[in-house]
Amino acid sequence: QVQLVESGGGLVQSGGSLRLSCAASGFPFSQNSMTWVRRHPGRGFEWVSSIGSRGQTSYSEAVKGRFTISRDNAKNTLYLQMNSLKPDDTAVYYCQRTLDESRGQGTQVTVSS
Repeated sequence: QVQLVESGGGLVQSGGSLRLSCAASGFPFSQNSMTWVRRHPGRGFEWVSSIGSRGQTSYSEAVKGRFTISRDNAKNTLYLQMNSLKPDDTAVYYCQRTLDESRGQGTQVTVSS
């Protein structure tokens, strides 16, 4: 079965950086498009970024130019490098298999002003 385990969240000051990781198992990772979404307190899920099986990337306007999605197929791991963080980036971040939106348990990112 699909298993996704996010890590790397934490508390950071505004302007700081964090790198999230997502360890994937139970499916052919290299053949799947992957996505990062986030959920702000009291709000629904918001799409952040996606990466295709061939490495093509896309970003929401809210994070474009600040966040970078990448993948290491040899390690079955998805990454999200987050720079110039803002308080509005505070959320629980989830990685998803784009195909069916299977997601992990999430990792909390908190950005203080």
